[in-house]
Amino acid sequence: MTTRTENEDLEKLANNSTSDMKRFMSLEPLITFLLLFIVTITSAQDVSYEDGKKYILGGLEVTGLQSYNEQTVKTYTGLRVGQPITLPGEQISAIINKLWGLELFTDIDFYVTDVQGDNVFLELNIIERPTLSKVKMNGVKERKVDEILKDTDLKKGKKITESLIANSKNYIQNQFKKKGYLNAKVNIITAVDTSATNARSMVVNVDKGDKVKVKDIIFEGNDKIPAKKLRKALKNTKKKKLGRFWKKSKFIKDDYETDLTLLVDKYAENGYRDARILSDTVENVDENNINIKIKVEEGNKYYFGDIDFVGNSVYTDQMLSRVLGIKKGSTYNGVLLRERIADDTKPDANDVTSLYQNNGYLFSSINPVEVSAENDTINFEIRIVEGKETFLDHVTINGNDKTNDHVIFRELRTRPGQKYNKSDIIRSIRELGQLGFFDAEQIKPDIINPKPNEGTVDLDYGLVESGSSQIELQGGYGGGGFIGTLGLSFSNFSLRNIFNGEAYKPVPMGDGQSFAVRLQASRTYRVYSLNFSEPWLGGKKPVRFNLSLSQTKQFSSSYSSSGSIEVDKDRGFSITGVSAGLAKKVQWPDDFFVISHSLGYQRYEFNDYNLGLFNFGNGSSNAFSYTLGISRNATAGGRIFPRGGSNFEITGKFTPPYSLFSSKDFRELKDESEELTDKRYSEGLTTEESDRLEEVDQERFRWLEYYKVKFKGDWYTTLVGDLVLRTNAELGFLGSYNSAVGDVPFERFYVGGDGMGNFTLDGRDVVQLRGYDNQALTPLNPDTGSSDGALLYNKFSMELRYPLTLKPSASIYGLAFLEGGNGFNNFQDFNPFEIKRSAGVGLRIFMPAFGLLGIDFGYGFDEDYQSSSTGPSGWQTHFIIGQQF
Repeated sequence: MTTRTENEDLEKLANNSTSDMKRFMSLEPLITFLLLFIVTITSAQDVSYEDGKKYILGGLEVTGLQSYNEQTVKTYTGLRVGQPITLPGEQISAIINKLWGLELFTDIDFYVTDVQGDNVFLELNIIERPTLSKVKMNGVKERKVDEILKDTDLKKGKKITESLIANSKNYIQNQFKKKGYLNAKVNIITAVDTSATNARSMVVNVDKGDKVKVKDIIFEGNDKIPAKKLRKALKNTKKKKLGRFWKKSKFIKDDYETDLTLLVDKYAENGYRDARILSDTVENVDENNINIKIKVEEGNKYYFGDIDFVGNSVYTDQMLSRVLGIKKGSTYNGVLLRERIADDTKPDANDVTSLYQNNGYLFSSINPVEVSAENDTINFEIRIVEGKETFLDHVTINGNDKTNDHVIFRELRTRPGQKYNKSDIIRSIRELGQLGFFDAEQIKPDIINPKPNEGTVDLDYGLVESGSSQIELQGGYGGGGFIGTLGLSFSNFSLRNIFNGEAYKPVPMGDGQSFAVRLQASRTYRVYSLNFSEPWLGGKKPVRFNLSLSQTKQFSSSYSSSGSIEVDKDRGFSITGVSAGLAKKVQWPDDFFVISHSLGYQRYEFNDYNLGLFNFGNGSSNAFSYTLGISRNATAGGRIFPRGGSNFEITGKFTPPYSLFSSKDFRELKDESEELTDKRYSEGLTTEESDRLEEVDQERFRWLEYYKVKFKGDWYTTLVGDLVLRTNAELGFLGSYNSAVGDVPFERFYVGGDGMGNFTLDGRDVVQLRGYDNQALTPLNPDTGSSDGALLYNKFSMELRYPLTLKPSASIYGLAFLEGGNGFNNFQDFNPFEIKRSAGVGLRIFMPAFGLLGIDFGYGFDEDYQSSSTGPSGWQTHFIIGQQF
């Protein structure tokens, strides 16, 4: 006998009662009579729980279980032996519904197995749902499978239900439809998996088909605005057109719905306030193409009338009118009016709402209201509720596990007790992003605990720290031997904790200082460098202190008869340098400017080694220099992927004009040097003449004198979405004070290639120009036929960048570039339009632990200076490691 409460189940059980009778024939006649009586009662079409009989539960058995514990199921039912129970009754019905709600079973049945007086014995028979053992997905790229399985919750151990299969099918189909695959079909099948108990495997077959394209967009009722302009207003829904690159013609429903709103805005921008879409229809042309028909009602064209401000006391009507920028009689533009009131697309927009919020009125509200429409003219009232002036009560930060609080707070433009100012918050976000310690994409200030009546608000900056230390460990073969490089760079270093053992994690961190050490070595040279920087010298003002120490040693080497390299470490050339500088942020012309000063000293020593830069192989040369720099960094969006703003720098490096204070006749020394040099290349020199040439050049270049001016500017513009245009211009010039001394052989410009300096001895500037070999655009010396470096260069480039991911673990963006530049031997040869051109594509990957990595494929359209062949440079591949952004 069953006590299932649903009538159809009761009828079913009653129809099967004949077979069940045999089960109970061995019972006592009284029990058999009672069972037949209960079956008869529960078989009736209209069952009333009031007619049920009360029993005492004598026992409960759970059958059919495969993976669940019997006692667990008993506990979940809430039934216990000895409790009163009514059959049939609501209690059993409620238990069945409760078990069905778990979606763990395909069938649930209660049976009466015995009745002994007032005691009843029940059996709960359950058929468990099968468990998902494994999933195979066909028709989807392998890298996308895990993501889909995660979103659909198709994982091992999941109970297979009809809703799980249906929801998964619908989700997968909708995901492909959102990407333009409107004909995507998904079929899910399951099969018994004999390797596990009550398990089934699943196969998901996906046939995404081809993307459905928009063949044509047809407008009806558009008499005032041509269809061409209306199609342009649909930003993401485009018809098929040859050569369309950035916007594809695939149909995505969500984008299309958004574009319909933009279509109405297009009319509103042109004065048609009442324009509306009467109907839009998507018609199938064939399996892969559709037409879109949009019927519009344009209405009349309107103009702005009087615009009155109501409720303003902080700003005058004249001031608000200037910010609003809308004149009486101009064509009605609902979109412009909305943007001038509050432009949500720009954090630093110049609108009326920002005007109030930048002056402390966070709780102000500005609403434009149409007060009358006379013929084709609409009069407005801008109703302003200024609210109470708002001040910052508490400013907090969170998420900085490594960086000390004071490093963050000193960059903030918001302080407790200050007036609320939205522009200060935006600037604070930028300054934190420029530190490089946090993910710039995830710096989110939250306004919390607002109190409009008291005029206070709390501000909390949520931060996500990114790696701020880098390791450089390289090995390679070059110059006839193995080259090893070890570099460590810590951009969030803490010098004051250098002797605090507990602060090493693995080095003292958190004070925002920079510390870097680098060693590079091969059989023929050694390079050592150490750099330290403190951005807030003294801790009170943004004055950056820099200290740099370096030494380079080059050993004499030659090839033996067997082809191996022989190194003589007793002969060589070295440069030892030290520099120290200060850089300070200034407030004029604006507070993005930085003025820097530095002093440097380099000593060049030769020990029986002729480098070719001088005409002497023994001796020394010295350079003492002062560098003045003016820079302005106003980029937005972080250091790795700026989205807007600009960054430029002008530097001038100057040595004292020693020749002006010397009694030496430098003209005579230069003439003698050039005469002897010409003779060396033409007929050769005697030993005495060679010694004299060394002596002359040693006197000329004992103290180097020169000036060097460089300019570099970068501008970033967001074109659409995440697509960013970077434009760049560079110029450099190396000059001399005294023509009698001549141009120094150091500090020159080498143009072309990947722009990586790597191992350089002479203070040269290595200028990137992709599509050409390294230094291939440096003109040759007409006398020697070798490249001594350019005295002047210029470069221009345009680069389109698009981010693939900007996560803290790795930021990746692709790029396409056009650039041109050139190097020149002297100012007389300089022609800014005589440039070597190139184009190509590339990829950049920034990982906190390793810095910037990248690859470029560039095509040089012109002939370089180094190659013996004529014609274009052609395709070149460039690898970028650790280069600046």
